[in-house]
Amino acid sequence: MLRSALLTAGRSHSVRRLVEANPLTRPVVRRFVPGTSPEDAVRATRELSANGLFVTLDRLGEDTLDASQADTTVRDYRQMLGILSDQGLADRAEVSVKLSAVGQFLPSDGEKIALDNARLICEAASAAGTTVTLDMEDHTTTDSTLGILRDLRVDFPWVGAVLQAYLRRTEQDCRDLATPGSRVRLCKGAYAEPESVAFQGKSEVDGAYVRCLKVLMRGEGYPMVASHDPRMVAIAGELAARNGRAAADFEYQMLYGIRPEEQRRIAAEGGKLRVYTAYGDEWYGYFMRRLAERPANLAFFLRSLATQA
Repeated sequence: MLRSALLTAGRSHSVRRLVEANPLTRPVVRRFVPGTSPEDAVRATRELSANGLFVTLDRLGEDTLDASQADTTVRDYRQMLGILSDQGLADRAEVSVKLSAVGQFLPSDGEKIALDNARLICEAASAAGTTVTLDMEDHTTTDSTLGILRDLRVDFPWVGAVLQAYLRRTEQDCRDLATPGSRVRLCKGAYAEPESVAFQGKSEVDGAYVRCLKVLMRGEGYPMVASHDPRMVAIAGELAARNGRAAADFEYQMLYGIRPEEQRRIAAEGGKLRVYTAYGDEWYGYFMRRLAERPANLAFFLRSLATQA
């Protein structure tokens, strides 16, 4: 109930105005979003790298219906990739891209525009010596996103995909994508989805996550285990060992600002840990999804506001 309410609030313009107008909010948001500019993202990347961590950078913004806004997003990603290359950070950081931010929902030729724009970002990533992962959004975009992924992989076979374990279709998608060279980030899912397409209860979602993880670990691709759940992290390590995977053959992923001590512990013990780091002005929807994912995040937010008041 609380999760659904927070996700609904994340799409409410009136609630957004209230949150953004509150002068106490922005310092709290910085726990999850290190800043709004490319310079903020680079600073966070450098700090995380110094602790042995890897990074994937997401320029916030989605659901655009404005072609010029999509062009701006592409330009900013390409600029960011150039900065990472110039500062010697491209071997520690890649970028994550939401296709709806680069034109997927445009009313005319949206899929083609998103493909062309994603290709421009991939070209810049290739020149910088790093990679791109396509983020997954709600279930209505899954087929479109996977179709664009297939087209991009013709020229850029290293483009990563995200699959959401709570969708009933995902176990089969894992089988289809567990192929040589395929990079797949498995997360539980952060959108409000109907029961007809997604598992609803925690135990059901956890069970689906483990089944999908087994498929990816047995496969020939490169699994990226996106979870903060200590049980899922432990299961991932056990499955990797059972399938003969060395530390370099898969990675863990966690969000910026969530369980940072655990992130550093995994890296210190020889595991590869990549931190999903979002930046930009459009932080509100992302922030609300982070609050919805874990009650502890909401409790932290409320305590922080009370402390600053």
